[in-house]
Amino acid sequence: MKSIHAAAAITLVSIIAAGCKPAPAPEAPPAAPAEVAPPPAVEAAPAAAELTVSKSVSINATADAVWAKTKDFNNLNGWHPAVAKTEIVEGTNNTVGAVRVLTLAGDAPATIKEKLTAFDDAGKTYSYEIVEGALPVSGYSSTFVVAADGADKATVTWSGRFMRADTSPTPAEGKDDTTATTTIEGVYASGLDNLKKLLETK
Repeated sequence: MKSIHAAAAITLVSIIAAGCKPAPAPEAPPAAPAEVAPPPAVEAAPAAAELTVSKSVSINATADAVWAKTKDFNNLNGWHPAVAKTEIVEGTNNTVGAVRVLTLAGDAPATIKEKLTAFDDAGKTYSYEIVEGALPVSGYSSTFVVAADGADKATVTWSGRFMRADTSPTPAEGKDDTTATTTIEGVYASGLDNLKKLLETK
């Protein structure tokens, strides 16, 4: 009888002990998915920049003599060594709106079409723009000025604004900013150097 009571007591103790065990901890909620960083914004490709070139030369001759040599819009070949022929194809020479075609010197001559946009005989200056042609530029406009520098000396300034020929974000070789700038610098320098030589040669 005692053994039955002992067994019952043990069983009761086991049940009580089991009931006193702490409840299992609740499961942690699933972690929120990590946020995915958005891809970096793609910057817009830079537009082609406007480029400028300006060259000047001092010539030992009167401003009138220099202007007389250079003012004829139909005679760039008269002083620029790179031009073999100049021809007015539209309008009247030395009148705003006149269009000339330059045939460049060389074994495979190319042409450039230019339009006169301003002409000031008294002020000894004119401006023009390229309509189409072989130079690696676009949106080209230029001004040519002769200014007196004393009684028997003049300064000639030739300047231009333009963009490269290929205005896309990744210009093709030979149509980039460096090529455009270097080409125009060469055009101005060779023309002004030869003009000085022609007018100062006795």
